[in-house]
Amino acid sequence: MAFEGSCHCGAVRFAVDADPPANAVSCNCSHCRRKGFLLAFYPAEAFTLISGADALRPYTFNTHKIEHQFCATCGTEAFAYGANPDGSPVRAVNLRCVPSIDLDSLTVQSFDGASR
Repeated sequence: MAFEGSCHCGAVRFAVDADPPANAVSCNCSHCRRKGFLLAFYPAEAFTLISGADALRPYTFNTHKIEHQFCATCGTEAFAYGANPDGSPVRAVNLRCVPSIDLDSLTVQSFDGASR
C-alpha cells in the first residue's frame, strides 16, 4: 500500500509505492540529530515526487554522498537522494513528514553516523 508525505507548507509532495515501514532509523550525525529525523530508505523507483521540484534546494556535507532536499519556503527536509553501498539509487524519507504513519508504533534503530 503506497503512502504520501509532504513538507510543512505542502509545496513539496511525494509518494512511496511501498508498504509503510515498521522500522525507522535514528542517526546521531550532526545533521540528523539536530533535525530529529526518523528515516526509512526506499529504492529510487518506488519514490515519486508529486509536486514541488522547483521549491527544492539541495544541501550536502561531510562525504557529500547524500543530497538533502529542503523546501525553500518552509525549510522542511522531507527526503534526501542517496545511494546504497552497491551504488543503486535510494531515497531517504523523513517519516516525520508522513502524516499517516504512527511514529510511536515504529521500532527505532539507532545508527552511529557521528563516528563515520
